[in-house]
Amino acid sequence: MLMKLIDRQYVQTPFYGIDKMTEYLCRQGHHVNHKRIRRLMRQMGLEAVYPRRKRGLSISDRQHKIYPYLLNGVSITRPDQVWSADITYVRMYRGWLYLAVVMDWFSRYVLSWEVSITLESEFCVTALKRALGFGRPEAFNTDQGSQFTSDDFTSVLLEADIKISMDGKGRVFDNIFVERLWRTVKVEEVYLRDYQTVAQARYGLGRYFEFYNNRRFHQALGYRTPAEVYGVAVGTPVALRAPFVPTAVTDSGESILNSPVFCLDNG
Repeated sequence: MLMKLIDRQYVQTPFYGIDKMTEYLCRQGHHVNHKRIRRLMRQMGLEAVYPRRKRGLSISDRQHKIYPYLLNGVSITRPDQVWSADITYVRMYRGWLYLAVVMDWFSRYVLSWEVSITLESEFCVTALKRALGFGRPEAFNTDQGSQFTSDDFTSVLLEADIKISMDGKGRVFDNIFVERLWRTVKVEEVYLRDYQTVAQARYGLGRYFEFYNNRRFHQALGYRTPAEVYGVAVGTPVALRAPFVPTAVTDSGESILNSPVFCLDNG
C-alpha cells in the first residue's frame, strides 16, 4: 500500500526525496519514518530528480564499458535519427514488475516494449531486437544501467553499426522523452488498473501502447499521433508490423479484446 502511494506521488512530484516523501505520507496519516521510505524507494528504483547519477533501476556495472554521450547540441529533426531505451517500475495488486521500452525520439513512437519480474538484461535485449525489426537508428541513447551496458545489449547495436550514446553522470534530463512517457503510461493506464497477474499487466500495457502509438494525440507533435509522425500510419498497419502489441479495434470498429491476446517471440 505504501509503495502504491509513493509511486503515485513520485509521478506528480519526482523532486521529492526521502525526507519530503516521508513528510507527505505522515500528513496522509501514515506513521512511517525516513528509514522505511528509503528502503521502499530503493526497492522500487526511485530517486529524487536532481543533478546526480541515477540509482535504483539504473545501477551501473564498473566492469562494463561506458560509452560517451553523443547528443550535446544535436537537433533531432527526423524519425530514426535517435532511439532510446529505459526501464521503469510497474506496480501490480501484489508485487511489481519492470517495463522496458524502445522509443523513437523525434516521433515519440514506442517501437517495442517488454516486461520482466527481474532486472536481468534479457528482456531489454528482447525489446531491442524487436525494435530493430522496424529499421535502425543512427544513434541509440540509454542511461548507464547495467542492463544497457552489458555485452548482450551493446553487441546487438554494434553489429547493426549503430552509434551508442549513454547519459552522463549528473545529466538527469538526457533521456527526457522516455521519462515523460513513463508519467503518461502510469497516469493513463497503470494507475487506473490493479493488475492481478503478469499476464494481465502485459495485456493492459499492450492495449495501451496500441492506443498511445496510433490514436493518442500529442500537443508537442501538432496534435498528431506518434504513428503519423513516425510514418507508419500509411502502408502496413502498425499492429501487423508489431504483432506483440494487441490491437484494440479492427477496421470495422469492433473490439477483438474480449479475451487476452498475446504475442509469441517468433511472431
